[in-house]
Amino acid sequence: MTQAPEIPERDLSLAGAVVDKAIEHMVGKSIPPIAIASALLGGAMGVLSHALPDDVIVQILTNALESVESGELRKTAGRDTAGNA
Repeated sequence: MTQAPEIPERDLSLAGAVVDKAIEHMVGKSIPPIAIASALLGGAMGVLSHALPDDVIVQILTNALESVESGELRKTAGRDTAGNA
């Protein structure tokens, strides 16, 4: 399986901060959370499909699914987790 490239912490922090501000803006516009999440997920999948091979995308999604199934995702609710996929 192909490995995902290492992301410099500075770039990850910057991207996370931008995403957090975008979410804050959408919440301020009273956009429903499901619409915000769906749009962000769709956009993220589009970016990933241009940047990574399919097997790496599958591994990222598998990791996310395992976080949901283990309850880890709920433990981080309310904390800034942008960029921690």
